[in-house]
Amino acid sequence: MWLILAFISACLLGFYDVFKKKSLKGNAVIPVLLLNTLFSSLIFIPFIVLSRQGTIPEDSLFFTHSYGWEEHKYILLKSVIVLSSWLFAYFGLKNLPLTIVGPINATRPIWVLIGGITFFGERLNLWQWLGVTIAIVGLYMLSRSSKKEGIDFKHNRFIIFVILANILGAISGLYDKFLMASPQNHGVGLDKLAVQSWYNIYQFFMMLAMLFLLWWPNHKRTTPFHWDWSIILISVFLSAADFAYFYALGMDGAMISIVSMVRRGSVIVSFLFGALIFHEKNLRSKVVDLLLVLLSMLFLFLGSR
Repeated sequence: MWLILAFISACLLGFYDVFKKKSLKGNAVIPVLLLNTLFSSLIFIPFIVLSRQGTIPEDSLFFTHSYGWEEHKYILLKSVIVLSSWLFAYFGLKNLPLTIVGPINATRPIWVLIGGITFFGERLNLWQWLGVTIAIVGLYMLSRSSKKEGIDFKHNRFIIFVILANILGAISGLYDKFLMASPQNHGVGLDKLAVQSWYNIYQFFMMLAMLFLLWWPNHKRTTPFHWDWSIILISVFLSAADFAYFYALGMDGAMISIVSMVRRGSVIVSFLFGALIFHEKNLRSKVVDLLLVLLSMLFLFLGSR
């Protein structure tokens, strides 16, 4: 069941990337991200309130536990990690084609594996090494394809932003498993919906501070903000994708390495929309690069079973 939920999350994430790209077209990043965190918070606040009032029973899928500072400090750290990843990702996606960002994002399981090696002493098997090697080759070929559009991987700061977003996203994924794991398994044992609800709320207040401290004093000299209905859809699809993701992680036997790999299948949805809706260039060479990245995910999947 957790694997099915991971596939559902991947599909929803693909649409999330598409609406994120649409909302950022010629738009200011910080206000868009602020509204994303606001609408996401509004989705989950009723669950918090109704759970505290007892309207939602404890055995319900939507019950949200109440915690004290001892637990909330872990969620606050989650918010900082995710928001940092989002900021890099939003600026990168605004300034790069979706057909480039998607394949780079699909390499996130590589960073999860590196994190597993670095922090948990894990060792890669032959299949996983093949997956890592093919992913590196795919990224190299993608960098060559991107030069046709004047995008140099070595000197383009937005490429660096996307890579940093993926590294932080991988850290967040490893941290999620720690948050969901029971104390008997050396985790915190937090309720998945409580984590999802509160980290969005914390992010909203962080973004509100950034809006007034960083964006508003310079907003007349930077990209202006304009409303787009796709901003609401960012929050809807992201919240649904994360709900399926957290629920999958909370199930017995769920493996963060496999869930992370399956979720990167969202690149198929975003790539198709980049080609059909945004009419991006050099698709033939990028398809080969994408297939290599997907092949690397297959090898990682085989090696992680």
